[in-house]
Amino acid sequence: MGRLILVTGGARSGKSDFAERLARQLGGEDVVFIATAEARDDEMARRIAAHRQSRPATWQTLEAARDVGRAVVRAGEAATVLIDCLTLLVSNLLLADGEDTPPERSEAAVEAEVAALLDAVRASPATVIVVTNEVGLGIVPVNRLARQYRDLLGRANAVLAKAADEVYLLISGLPVEIKSLALRGNFP
Repeated sequence: MGRLILVTGGARSGKSDFAERLARQLGGEDVVFIATAEARDDEMARRIAAHRQSRPATWQTLEAARDVGRAVVRAGEAATVLIDCLTLLVSNLLLADGEDTPPERSEAAVEAEVAALLDAVRASPATVIVVTNEVGLGIVPVNRLARQYRDLLGRANAVLAKAADEVYLLISGLPVEIKSLALRGNFP
Protein backbone atom coordinates (compact mmCIF):
# COMPACT_ATOMS: atom_id res chain seq x y z
CA MET A 1 0.00 0.00 0.00
CA GLY A 2 1.29 3.42 -0.95
CA ARG A 3 2.04 6.26 1.38
CA LEU A 4 0.37 9.63 0.81
CA ILE A 5 1.91 12.99 1.69
CA LEU A 6 -0.04 16.20 1.12
CA VAL A 7 1.82 19.51 0.78
CA THR A 8 -0.37 22.60 1.03
CA GLY A 9 -0.05 26.33 1.56
CA GLY A 10 -0.66 29.65 -0.11
CA ALA A 11 0.58 30.83 -3.47
CA ARG A 12 4.37 31.19 -3.63
CA SER A 13 4.79 29.70 -0.15
CA GLY A 14 7.45 27.22 -1.29
CA LYS A 15 5.22 24.16 -1.72
CA SER A 16 6.71 22.90 -4.97
CA ASP A 17 10.31 23.44 -3.87
CA PHE A 18 9.65 21.62 -0.60
CA ALA A 19 7.83 18.78 -2.37
CA GLU A 20 10.68 18.37 -4.87
CA ARG A 21 13.28 18.27 -2.09
CA LEU A 22 11.16 15.71 -0.23
CA ALA A 23 10.74 13.61 -3.40
CA ARG A 24 14.50 13.71 -4.02
CA GLN A 25 15.16 12.70 -0.39
CA LEU A 26 12.66 9.80 -0.53
CA GLY A 27 13.13 8.59 -4.10
CA GLY A 28 16.50 9.86 -5.24
CA GLU A 29 16.57 9.40 -9.00
CA ASP A 30 13.53 7.08 -8.95
CA VAL A 31 10.85 9.77 -9.07
CA VAL A 32 7.93 10.13 -11.45
CA PHE A 33 6.68 13.70 -11.70
CA ILE A 34 3.02 14.05 -12.71
CA ALA A 35 2.35 17.53 -14.08
CA THR A 36 -1.26 18.71 -14.19
CA ALA A 37 -0.78 22.18 -15.72
CA GLU A 38 -2.30 23.12 -19.04
CA ALA A 39 -0.73 25.97 -21.00
CA ARG A 40 -3.86 28.05 -21.56
CA ASP A 41 -1.83 31.24 -22.15
CA ASP A 42 1.75 32.39 -22.79
CA GLU A 43 2.47 33.17 -19.14
CA MET A 44 1.47 29.65 -18.07
CA ALA A 45 3.51 28.16 -20.91
CA ARG A 46 6.58 30.01 -19.57
CA ARG A 47 5.89 28.75 -16.03
CA ILE A 48 5.60 25.17 -17.30
CA ALA A 49 8.86 25.48 -19.23
CA ALA A 50 10.67 26.86 -16.15
CA HIS A 51 9.34 24.03 -13.98
CA ARG A 52 10.46 21.43 -16.54
CA GLN A 53 13.98 22.85 -16.56
CA SER A 54 14.22 22.93 -12.78
CA ARG A 55 13.47 19.22 -12.33
CA PRO A 56 16.25 16.63 -12.38
CA ALA A 57 16.71 15.18 -15.87
CA THR A 58 16.60 11.66 -14.41
CA TRP A 59 13.02 12.06 -13.22
CA GLN A 60 10.33 10.75 -15.53
CA THR A 61 7.57 13.28 -16.27
CA LEU A 62 3.99 12.35 -17.08
CA GLU A 63 1.57 15.02 -18.27
CA ALA A 64 -1.91 14.46 -16.82
CA ALA A 65 -4.34 17.36 -16.92
CA ARG A 66 -6.99 14.81 -15.86
CA ASP A 67 -7.05 11.12 -14.85
CA VAL A 68 -4.21 11.54 -12.39
CA GLY A 69 -5.05 8.20 -10.76
CA ARG A 70 -4.33 6.51 -14.09
CA ALA A 71 -1.00 8.37 -14.26
CA VAL A 72 -0.09 7.06 -10.78
CA VAL A 73 -0.77 3.55 -12.06
CA ARG A 74 1.43 4.27 -15.12
CA ALA A 75 4.24 5.26 -12.74
CA GLY A 76 4.57 1.54 -12.00
CA GLU A 77 7.15 0.60 -9.41
CA ALA A 78 8.62 4.08 -8.91
CA ALA A 79 9.80 4.77 -5.38
CA THR A 80 8.22 8.22 -5.32
CA VAL A 81 5.50 9.94 -7.33
CA LEU A 82 5.12 13.72 -7.14
CA ILE A 83 1.87 15.28 -8.35
CA ASP A 84 2.07 19.03 -8.91
CA CYS A 85 -0.63 20.07 -8.47
CA LEU A 86 -4.16 19.33 -7.31
CA THR A 87 -4.98 23.03 -7.57
CA LEU A 88 -4.58 23.01 -11.35
CA LEU A 89 -6.22 19.59 -11.67
CA VAL A 90 -9.40 20.90 -10.03
CA SER A 91 -9.26 23.97 -12.28
CA ASN A 92 -8.90 21.73 -15.35
CA LEU A 93 -11.95 19.73 -14.29
CA LEU A 94 -13.99 22.82 -13.48
CA LEU A 95 -13.26 24.40 -16.87
CA ALA A 96 -13.32 21.19 -18.95
CA ASP A 97 -16.70 22.02 -20.49
CA GLY A 98 -16.44 25.81 -20.18
CA GLU A 99 -17.34 28.24 -17.46
CA ASP A 100 -21.04 27.40 -17.63
CA THR A 101 -20.67 23.75 -16.63
CA PRO A 102 -23.42 22.86 -14.16
CA PRO A 103 -21.99 22.88 -10.62
CA GLU A 104 -23.21 19.33 -9.96
CA ARG A 105 -21.24 18.02 -12.94
CA SER A 106 -18.04 19.76 -11.82
CA GLU A 107 -18.51 18.49 -8.26
CA ALA A 108 -19.05 14.92 -9.47
CA ALA A 109 -15.97 15.14 -11.72
CA VAL A 110 -13.75 16.36 -8.86
CA GLU A 111 -15.10 13.73 -6.43
CA ALA A 112 -14.50 10.96 -8.99
CA GLU A 113 -10.98 12.24 -9.73
CA VAL A 114 -10.04 12.35 -6.04
CA ALA A 115 -11.52 8.88 -5.42
CA ALA A 116 -9.57 7.44 -8.38
CA LEU A 117 -6.40 9.11 -7.13
CA LEU A 118 -6.84 7.61 -3.65
CA ASP A 119 -7.52 4.17 -5.14
CA ALA A 120 -4.33 4.43 -7.20
CA VAL A 121 -2.29 5.53 -4.17
CA ARG A 122 -3.58 2.59 -2.13
CA ALA A 123 -2.63 0.17 -4.91
CA SER A 124 0.79 1.73 -5.52
CA PRO A 125 4.04 0.74 -3.81
CA ALA A 126 5.20 4.37 -4.05
CA THR A 127 5.20 7.29 -1.71
CA VAL A 128 2.89 9.74 -3.46
CA ILE A 129 3.35 13.43 -2.75
CA VAL A 130 0.51 15.75 -3.78
CA VAL A 131 0.97 19.52 -3.92
CA THR A 132 -2.10 21.73 -3.50
CA ASN A 133 -3.00 25.29 -2.59
CA GLU A 134 -4.93 26.32 0.48
CA VAL A 135 -7.42 28.76 -1.01
CA GLY A 136 -9.88 29.03 1.86
CA LEU A 137 -8.01 31.50 4.04
CA GLY A 138 -8.84 34.65 2.10
CA ILE A 139 -11.94 36.65 1.39
CA VAL A 140 -15.07 35.13 -0.13
CA PRO A 141 -14.67 35.41 -3.91
CA VAL A 142 -16.94 37.90 -5.64
CA ASN A 143 -18.14 35.66 -8.50
CA ARG A 144 -19.89 32.29 -8.71
CA LEU A 145 -17.14 30.46 -10.61
CA ALA A 146 -14.42 31.53 -8.16
CA ARG A 147 -16.60 30.52 -5.17
CA GLN A 148 -17.33 27.17 -6.79
CA TYR A 149 -13.61 26.62 -7.41
CA ARG A 150 -12.68 27.52 -3.82
CA ASP A 151 -15.34 25.13 -2.48
CA LEU A 152 -14.37 22.25 -4.80
CA LEU A 153 -10.67 22.56 -4.02
CA GLY A 154 -11.33 22.94 -0.30
CA ARG A 155 -13.37 19.72 -0.23
CA ALA A 156 -10.79 17.86 -2.33
CA ASN A 157 -8.01 19.05 0.00
CA ALA A 158 -9.98 17.88 3.05
CA VAL A 159 -10.54 14.40 1.57
CA LEU A 160 -6.85 14.02 0.71
CA ALA A 161 -5.70 15.41 4.07
CA LYS A 162 -7.89 12.91 5.92
CA ALA A 163 -6.43 10.03 3.89
CA ALA A 164 -2.82 11.30 4.00
CA ASP A 165 -0.14 9.85 6.24
CA GLU A 166 1.51 13.27 6.53
CA VAL A 167 0.27 16.77 5.75
CA TYR A 168 2.66 19.71 5.48
CA LEU A 169 1.51 23.32 5.55
CA LEU A 170 4.02 25.78 4.12
CA ILE A 171 3.99 29.28 5.51
CA SER A 172 6.53 31.76 4.12
CA GLY A 173 8.69 28.86 2.94
CA LEU A 174 8.62 27.03 6.28
CA PRO A 175 7.03 23.56 6.38
CA VAL A 176 4.97 22.53 9.40
CA GLU A 177 3.74 18.95 9.59
CA ILE A 178 0.12 19.46 10.72
CA LYS A 179 -1.46 16.00 10.59
CA SER A 180 0.47 14.79 13.62
CA LEU A 181 -0.53 17.96 15.47
CA ALA A 182 -4.20 17.32 14.70
CA LEU A 183 -3.91 13.67 15.79
CA ARG A 184 -2.34 14.71 19.10
CA GLY A 185 -5.50 16.67 19.82
CA ASN A 186 -7.51 13.48 19.10
CA PHE A 187 -9.48 15.17 16.35
CA PRO A 188 -11.33 12.80 14.00
